[in-house]
Amino acid sequence: MPVNLTAPAPGSLLPIEGIQLGVAEAGVRKANRKDLLVMTLPEGARVAGVFTQNRFCAAPVTLCREFLAAGVPIRALVVNTGNANAGTGADGMARARHVCEALAGQLGCQPEQVLPFSTGVIMEPLPFERIEAGLPTCIANLSESHWEVAAEAIMTTDIVAKGLSRQLEIDGRTVTVTGIAKGSGMIHPNMATMLGYVATDAAVSQPLLERMLKAIANVSFNRVTVDGDTSTNDSFVLIAAGTSGVSIDSESSAGYEALHAAVREVALFLAQALARDGEGATKFVTIEVSGGRNGEECLKVGKAIAHSPLIKTALFASDPNLGRLLAAIGYAGIADLDVNTVRLWLGPVLVAENGGRHPAYVEAEAAAVMKGSEITIHVDLGRGAAAETVWTCDFSYDYVRINAEYRS
Repeated sequence: MPVNLTAPAPGSLLPIEGIQLGVAEAGVRKANRKDLLVMTLPEGARVAGVFTQNRFCAAPVTLCREFLAAGVPIRALVVNTGNANAGTGADGMARARHVCEALAGQLGCQPEQVLPFSTGVIMEPLPFERIEAGLPTCIANLSESHWEVAAEAIMTTDIVAKGLSRQLEIDGRTVTVTGIAKGSGMIHPNMATMLGYVATDAAVSQPLLERMLKAIANVSFNRVTVDGDTSTNDSFVLIAAGTSGVSIDSESSAGYEALHAAVREVALFLAQALARDGEGATKFVTIEVSGGRNGEECLKVGKAIAHSPLIKTALFASDPNLGRLLAAIGYAGIADLDVNTVRLWLGPVLVAENGGRHPAYVEAEAAAVMKGSEITIHVDLGRGAAAETVWTCDFSYDYVRINAEYRS
């Protein structure tokens, strides 16, 4: 089961005025499961997106980049699970375009105003005819209150749906932020998450929306990893519906800092939820690295620890195997690291300093920390003032089983 994570309570995901969501069981890969989502946006809505840096990016990612770069007003998003439409060449591009054309025809907009998203099995033809057949059902049940079912419809190997809402006041008006995401495996976002959508009813200028998105992605989704694999389909989208009456045009606008903080809080929750619901996860792990000369080297160390299968299996076994941790710090890529300045903690227990085991270290104390469902590993590099945090999970038997059976 996910680590201290439950699905959103009914009614807890607050509607964003003007944004409607509808789902369908299209049978993209499996029957009798929600696997198709349509999200329609009001006129004047602004959209920003960041996407995977995987060179084998999926066809819908390519189209999203193209449509957003063109600057046309986006009126809808369409998301399918069960098929990634990645590694599918020109045929995959044609099928993704067909989906956009089909939805645009039913909504009365241009295909370039529809952003497509796919997630699922790679290198299989997208069954666009099933998606097209499911679109009328999505449109028929469009509702501003369907964020919970939308969160379910974008799941693949996720155990629970992921979503969060926050509200704040700006100039006496209530502003709402609601976000959903999916992701459980193939999670090492090199920009974002597998699929994440955060919306607000504030009006935000396009340049500011894009800057806000990139900054927030960098401190949330770019700090989480389950298995070190960057998906071909990673997409994180921020939508400003502009229906609340609150307008924010620059960093100096009233309410900008509060809105930025609310969006960041939602994104951070969703990012951590990916690791909490990591495939087969039994432990949620926070890796804090301080004392770096810059943030980049802190992240190198944090991700070296988070990506190590040896460390992740030791976490599952509740085994404080210090050698694996020191090895990961040592090979993280800091060429001039002085190991004698490095200190390492498991929870509150100082376990290593001056190049070796701390003289007062007692393994039973570290083992007690490792048995918890939430574990903090802290590394002080002792060479500067920079600090970064990475979140991950352990590797259990179920991780192997889930991925061995993924296509069956």
